[in-house]
Amino acid sequence: MKRLLTIGLVFGLVVAACGGVASPSPSPSPSTSTAASASPTASATPALKIGMVTDIGQLEDKSFNEFSWKGVQDGAAAVGGTAKNIVTKDIADYKQNIQSFVDQKYDIIVTVGFLIGTDTTAMAKANPNIQFFGVDQFVADPAPPNYQGLIFNEAQAGYLAGIVAGTITKSNKIGAVGGRSDVPPVVNYIKGYENAAKTTKPGVQVVINYVEDFNAPDKGEASAKTMIGQGVDVIFQVAGLTGAGALRAACSAKIWGIGVDVDQWQSLPDSQACIVTSAEKHLQNATRDAIKRFKDKGKQTGNFVNDATNGGIGASPIRNLNPIPAGLEDKLKQAIADMASGKLKPIP
Repeated sequence: MKRLLTIGLVFGLVVAACGGVASPSPSPSPSTSTAASASPTASATPALKIGMVTDIGQLEDKSFNEFSWKGVQDGAAAVGGTAKNIVTKDIADYKQNIQSFVDQKYDIIVTVGFLIGTDTTAMAKANPNIQFFGVDQFVADPAPPNYQGLIFNEAQAGYLAGIVAGTITKSNKIGAVGGRSDVPPVVNYIKGYENAAKTTKPGVQVVINYVEDFNAPDKGEASAKTMIGQGVDVIFQVAGLTGAGALRAACSAKIWGIGVDVDQWQSLPDSQACIVTSAEKHLQNATRDAIKRFKDKGKQTGNFVNDATNGGIGASPIRNLNPIPAGLEDKLKQAIADMASGKLKPIP
């Protein structure tokens, strides 16, 4: 909580990765990689040049930067283009990193995370011939015709987490630790979680605490410990580094934890022993498909919602449950199908 969204650095943290933020990259110089190149004899049309500017942190963060970059490389390969990235070490570098790709006459620029959205908007307006995509960036009206936000249906992903929690709880008390109560993606994750748990196991109690801080693992740990003292035996974290502390407490108490945004069993190895799944935003699919849309349809604008209809959300593989409760995986598949068809509303 990847990687739910004008309020400051702390909001950048939640949306950049609700499930934890990697330490800043030690190198100020851009890192680059080539994804794919079109054959010079295959077409007279020049290959698309695609650049990605990361949020603060390292490229291999097992979160928003890494999976967005994988999608950019996939997209470049799909359209016969080339892909490079610049790793941001400080938020003050956002603008100059975007400008670097502008100066090199790139066709598409992808920027990652909420906080970089302000600079992305300004650069899109100043460079109407370049397509901009913003991961987890809501584009307000009037939207520049060359700037599209790639946003996600967090309530649907949270609903999947709630099915798991409702299925595995033995105390009939589950919890959720949120980063801030005024960040809609966080709230939507938790609402979906609560509704699914109550549908899966009628009578289950859902304890919710918004810590109002995304960067305080000790506060997250304390919040989780309080819940555990109240009998909670499953905790869903939607609180960035704060939530990493909540999962740490869950593991220490030998109860179950559920991650957010990306597969946190991979991104938080210290909590692998208790993480059963994570509510995921499929960042790799989102960036790949955005590049393909541009290639097929031209300039993209407004906001593109990644949800159950297009593979934009999901749940990580079930882990640490042996055996996996009978019917659980079928319930998750059916919920995704029902949300895709519109039959199931995670928030009625």
